Amino acid sequence: MHVSLWQALLIGVVYYIGSNGTPWLSVNASWVLKRPMITGLVVGIILGDPIKGLIVGATINITYLAQITAGGAQTMDEGLAGAVGTALAILTHTSAAVAVTIAVPVSLVGNLLWMVYMTGDIYFVHVADKAAKKGDINKVVFYNVIPSQLFKLILYTIPVTIAVYSGSDVLQSFLDSIKGTPIINILTVIGTILPALGISMNFNAIISNAGYRAYLYFLLGFVLAIYLKLPMIVIGVVAVIFALLQKSSIDSHGTMD
Repeated sequence: MHVSLWQALLIGVVYYIGSNGTPWLSVNASWVLKRPMITGLVVGIILGDPIKGLIVGATINITYLAQITAGGAQTMDEGLAGAVGTALAILTHTSAAVAVTIAVPVSLVGNLLWMVYMTGDIYFVHVADKAAKKGDINKVVFYNVIPSQLFKLILYTIPVTIAVYSGSDVLQSFLDSIKGTPIINILTVIGTILPALGISMNFNAIISNAGYRAYLYFLLGFVLAIYLKLPMIVIGVVAVIFALLQKSSIDSHGTMD
């Protein structure tokens, strides 16, 4: 599949808008947009395949279920993983499992972009400090938004544009060269394990807070899926009902008991 320069550039802008430290959306809206499932959907719409974009993005998203960015610390950039991983998966017609193995290393590069941005942004902070000493509020606002965000827009958009526009051909050539070899099976297995790791880390966080009750809910979900063979949507609705009942109980009694 061919991608135009404008499509690649638009994907880069989507990644920039959802990244940490952009003022164009609310904090919650930015957090939602940077999640790989949502980023994948938007990337899929841009590339004309929203269904695969959502599927690939959701698969990548599972890997980052337990990620916490406390105090501004960033271990992996899931927004970059969702944008580039989904785009390359759609353009090269590869599976969601293989896309995960592409997305995870890419997300580590996001740390480098974040550090370069934070380091370079110090210059605008010092300029704003000088304006603050003079009591020039307009310049303080200007230097905190316009130059800083232009710097970030360039820093975040250009690498993604290049990766999507040029990287798809390189990746396609690589996938074609390993087609029919054990390497593609290895990538698929790794791509399957990584989301499972994300789920297990999330389960561990849930169990540490909910205690033995969590095991009962997991067992109930297992019975509904394996023995009663209920669709995942139905199980999800049942889970929401249990969650609302639990919340109602906590609101009424003040404890989980």
